[in-house]
Amino acid sequence: MSDSLTARTVMITGHGEDEIEAYLAQPDGDRPRGGVVVIHHMPGYDRATKEITRRFAELGYDAICPNLYWREAPGAAPDDAAAAARANGGVPDERLVGDVGGAAAYLRTLPTSNGKVGVIGYCSGGRQSVLAACHLDLDAAVDCYGAFVTGTPPEGSPMRSNLVDQLPSLRAPLLGLFGVEDSYPSPEQVAELAEILTANGKEFEFHSYEDAGHGFFASDRPSYRVAAANAGWEEIAAFYAAKLGS
Repeated sequence: MSDSLTARTVMITGHGEDEIEAYLAQPDGDRPRGGVVVIHHMPGYDRATKEITRRFAELGYDAICPNLYWREAPGAAPDDAAAAARANGGVPDERLVGDVGGAAAYLRTLPTSNGKVGVIGYCSGGRQSVLAACHLDLDAAVDCYGAFVTGTPPEGSPMRSNLVDQLPSLRAPLLGLFGVEDSYPSPEQVAELAEILTANGKEFEFHSYEDAGHGFFASDRPSYRVAAANAGWEEIAAFYAAKLGS
């Protein structure tokens, strides 16, 4: 844990060599440490996501959150940027992988990097965390109630397909945190995901929480559930300590 940290906006090289905005938070000190790429939820690159990024710095990691909507609406308010991105059909999977790959590469260039990088995402970002871990060399991935990793997206959803055909390529250990009362992903979809990962010999650990639905980590929303969120943060801290430590 670190009581002192710094946070700032930086520019990183994302998919297609595009320069995109990102939010970087770092604990003070020069000891070697792991890095965490935080993938923001569908509402965008907002205050809540930046608070989460700073929390990882507090836990002792270099943490970065790329602004996935920068191309559509540079400098726009999060709600406006999210609306612009949705109007364009959402973030293409290939571009997401490139942007997360650029964020991970940025973390590894930092003088404090121990070379290990994890990824985490919430809601749509949970799906994108799994997607990234199927295509990039990462050391750990966390999926917080990612919709449509399995299951069929409804017509008109920005998430146009599930990841079932890509799951055999998962390259990193996966921690999944889910709400029993969630519909996307439902307990049945979580069970399907576990079956696929087991069949393919993947390392994973899932936790599902009672009295919790979608968005139970979101402290600024009615969906917030204190017990589930606190338990989930403990699992994240232990998982990253094991996978991203020196």
